[in-house]
Amino acid sequence: MFWELVATVFAGLGAAGLALSARWISRGKLARWWIPVSAGVGMIAFQIYSEYTWFDHQKSLLPAGVEVVRSAEQTAFWRPWSYVFPQTLRFVAADFNRADVNQINPELVRLPLYFFERRMSAIAVTTIIHCGQLARADEHAQLQLPAPGEQVANDWYRLEPTDPLLRACR
Repeated sequence: MFWELVATVFAGLGAAGLALSARWISRGKLARWWIPVSAGVGMIAFQIYSEYTWFDHQKSLLPAGVEVVRSAEQTAFWRPWSYVFPQTLRFVAADFNRADVNQINPELVRLPLYFFERRMSAIAVTTIIHCGQLARADEHAQLQLPAPGEQVANDWYRLEPTDPLLRACR
């Protein structure tokens, strides 16, 4: 976040420099107030650009085998342009290379998930997927893994047959 602040300040300085150059080329005919206005517009434009390119940039940094399984687009009234072009500010990625089949119940697959959010640190959570019953649960000490043929408990989340997490079952 510190480097983003530095980049924003430099974007403002660059835009102010362009306005100063335009004022010099026009031999002072361009009003002085264009310089700070240009700096502000440059900083806002950089922030908008940064918001819209964050998701693609983060996705490009993911190692091989880690794929985005969900993303969330957001709109906000203080960003009126986001109603026309929603921004992706959160997403979940799964590390399919580290999917691990349970030795006792082969229908269970252990899969690391990574939760990313703009301006926040990534959070890693391990989830258990029951391939036969299309369900998942986050791994924790109190989680009861079902034996082969046994139904999952009520605290498991149901998955749609098209859910990308089920790719770990193949």
